[in-house]
Amino acid sequence: MKHLIITCFLSFVFISCTFGQRKMDPGFEKVARTMTLIERLYVDTINNDKLAEETIIALLDRLDPHSSYFNAEEVKDKTESLQGHFDGIGIQFNMLTDTLYVVQVLSGGPSEKVGLMAGDKIISVNDTVIAGVKMKTTEIMSRLKGPKGTVANIEVKRGKSEKLIPFRIIRDKIPTFSIDAAYMLDKENGYVRINKFASTTYDEFKEAYEKLHKQGMKNLILDLQGNGGGYMHTAVYTANEFLKRGNLITYTEGAHMKRENYVASRKGNLTDGRIVVLVDESSASASEILAGAIQDWDRGVVIGRRTFGKGLVQRPLPLGDGSEIHLTVSRYYTPSGRSIQKPYEKGDADSYNKEVMLRYNHGELMNADSIHFPDSLKYNTLLNQRTVYGGGGIMPDYFIPLDTTRFGEYHRVLAATGTINKYILELLDANRTTYLSRYKNVKTFDVQFMVTNAMLRDLFKLYEKERLSDEALPEYGDEAKAPLLEENSLVKTQIKALVARDLWDTTDYYQIMNKENESVIRALEIIRNPEEYNKLLGTSR
Repeated sequence: MKHLIITCFLSFVFISCTFGQRKMDPGFEKVARTMTLIERLYVDTINNDKLAEETIIALLDRLDPHSSYFNAEEVKDKTESLQGHFDGIGIQFNMLTDTLYVVQVLSGGPSEKVGLMAGDKIISVNDTVIAGVKMKTTEIMSRLKGPKGTVANIEVKRGKSEKLIPFRIIRDKIPTFSIDAAYMLDKENGYVRINKFASTTYDEFKEAYEKLHKQGMKNLILDLQGNGGGYMHTAVYTANEFLKRGNLITYTEGAHMKRENYVASRKGNLTDGRIVVLVDESSASASEILAGAIQDWDRGVVIGRRTFGKGLVQRPLPLGDGSEIHLTVSRYYTPSGRSIQKPYEKGDADSYNKEVMLRYNHGELMNADSIHFPDSLKYNTLLNQRTVYGGGGIMPDYFIPLDTTRFGEYHRVLAATGTINKYILELLDANRTTYLSRYKNVKTFDVQFMVTNAMLRDLFKLYEKERLSDEALPEYGDEAKAPLLEENSLVKTQIKALVARDLWDTTDYYQIMNKENESVIRALEIIRNPEEYNKLLGTSR
């Protein structure tokens, strides 16, 4: 009961401080008096900061699944991930067996300038050993990051040499990118994958499509699979590129927030040509705004699986000490009036977060016939009057089932335990120079490089080595290994793609993996076939 009282009191204090003095509700007045009595008379000393944090979290948990509290450090991390840059040394890395492996040195960054290389193992930072000491990844990152102009003195183990190499790296602004890949699938059809909607996403997207346009792109596959969202305004700017001036992109409305329309301010650069948008059950929030606008205006075909269904708008509200609450203030709607937010019970975040797993258990991810919407959720697209649905994510125009057959249990364990990534690092430790000399570019690599069964057996041996030191890992026999040894096994493609990523960049990873991605394969078939494309859009144009 006391927990609830404090919760209500903090709610009152927040409202009062944020929106000015209002006549106090009798309930809040009673709670405020109780809190004053606790502060003055309670028998024990109270840790006010800790109690406040716990209480705020409990309060927000009673509202909706997306109203959240972030302490000062979490606010900083979240802001960095969406601002498009942070101060650091400019590397991408993996943590494997308590060791930091450099996966990629960012071009033009401070680490590249001093000669750090992919495959290097960072042993210490500023005289503190970080390898083999079970240090948390967040703590290691905090040691590598730092204000622009400050120095990170690191020691690196390179290759088989036991001698550590010292580097003095001056930290600088490091860009973070929200576009994983942008390349031509063939002479006319381009592919762009967006992993989040950060402050730089729109500029990145413009640069990507301008590059592809120069290469002859007429049609675009836009991949939003796994895109959990980000800034709504960035999604709006991006949607503008596909629509005509005056087209409604989305609108927001709440009990205390008047309707606000977001409209295309000009004719976009991608209003011609065929568009296919890829989505899945992890596409959420801002990615649903973009997919919903394209679908409602019949501007493109959405294919994949039903999206997550996050249609609540959070406003960041500072609490004065660097912490924030992100309070849900309104819902957003697609141009046809659909609410994308899936149903939830207040105070039951656990069931809400497990809803995607329920879809899997009910068979929805494998069979579109398992999805049933009531007639009350039916809407029509704005040009071709096709039936679309609200109230629980964006339902695609063309369904792609989740393929569970190609990932056997042994493959999943090899990936989940980090064994595949560790094998890649060991492979490149021994062969990086040879591969870069032999394969002049990723196209040559793609044609000539083969993942052999001998390589896979080395992978299996590495797992057995890991298993000997971790009794919780299961043992697998020849029956489990056989599918991975087949000529077209997914693990062979995955290894090849990871090697390409570490030798060149992320785009090369997707160029190889997408040859096995059923959504991309089917999207390319649809975009190459005007008759099928137009039929899905409900038009004969």
